[in-house]
Amino acid sequence: MTAQDIIKKTEDILVNTYNAQPVVMDHGKGVYSYDTDGKKYIDFAAGIAVASLGHAHPKMLKTITKQAKRLMTCQASYATKEKLEAAQILIDNSCFDLVYFSNSGTESVEAALKCARKWAYENKGHDCNEIIAFKNSFHGRTYGSASVTEKRNVQPFFAPYLNGVHFAEFNDASSVRELINENTAAIIVEPIQGEGGLTPANPYFLADLRNICDKHNICLIFDEIQTGMGRLGTFFAYESFETSDGVTEPDIACLAKGMGGGFPVGAMVAKKKFGEAITVGTHGTTYGGNPLACAVATTVMSEILSDGFLDHANKVSAYLIDGLQQIQRTSNKITEIRGQGLMIGVDTTFDIKELLSALQKNGLMATQAGKATLRLTPPLLIKMEEAQEALKIIDKTLKEMS
Repeated sequence: MTAQDIIKKTEDILVNTYNAQPVVMDHGKGVYSYDTDGKKYIDFAAGIAVASLGHAHPKMLKTITKQAKRLMTCQASYATKEKLEAAQILIDNSCFDLVYFSNSGTESVEAALKCARKWAYENKGHDCNEIIAFKNSFHGRTYGSASVTEKRNVQPFFAPYLNGVHFAEFNDASSVRELINENTAAIIVEPIQGEGGLTPANPYFLADLRNICDKHNICLIFDEIQTGMGRLGTFFAYESFETSDGVTEPDIACLAKGMGGGFPVGAMVAKKKFGEAITVGTHGTTYGGNPLACAVATTVMSEILSDGFLDHANKVSAYLIDGLQQIQRTSNKITEIRGQGLMIGVDTTFDIKELLSALQKNGLMATQAGKATLRLTPPLLIKMEEAQEALKIIDKTLKEMS
């Protein structure tokens, strides 16, 4: 069966959620992916910031094989050492006290919203259920997470969404203050808006949100699904945003993507004050926290936290940004570069769809963020020579398109 046969048959029987790519992926190794025709691509998509350790990482493969032979799943009411080990890593390396494991990022957001609303119901009043989110936000596709995603405003066919959700201007604390009232339960924010075009939060904006929440007794939620787990050069994303007063700590954080390195796993982590609102019977999961997922997450997180790992990722980040700036100076086809760590957004003078297609033909996989931004999210263990290879492809592609 040819690649085109596979694509056509896939389109015939799968619900049409994404526009099909013109190639069929077959396997991956390290920072490279290969299609069914044997063509090699340097993977600067990484499953949209998912494959933090690249493809077929030996430690992940060893863990999956070993744990699958022992125990893959059991009821969530049972403790396992795998679940404890994964939770302990999250607690030991953060400001949080409690962990809830999920299967995905959108489930982590659902848990956070339910946790914040139940806490507010019990501590502030039965009508205290309003959420402040931000324009250009993206938090997921289930009803709660879609309700705090601004795209709801152009998707009326899914209505009614959750009531009591208001959208402020990103990086504008005054617009948040205008929406605060006695029924505000939580504020949810991405430290860097991923689908919103790779727009970083100003550290002082996040500090302002913390002050607002402290003043009005509101839960502050960071959606770190795309930005956490080393993607910005720190284990948790909140650690990357520091002012003269220190880092801004959220009350709850939502995790997934890079946490499992490609294996489906997520988590909501919370400070005790808020996390204790979730009690027996108020929330739960069938697959969340299963031994296999937790064992893989432990392996991935341990590798990210190993000596020198994040230092190396930050060095490669600096190298990539410097290289992109050099291309910008010489080609005049790059209009803006932004982001942090190995989550980099590039705006160009070209149509984003055409640019992505041209890069793919030249052997580089990337993704789109926002309306027209090239999103570069390579595996965190990428080597300098691999980063150099990617820069050469980007430079070559921009020159060809010119």
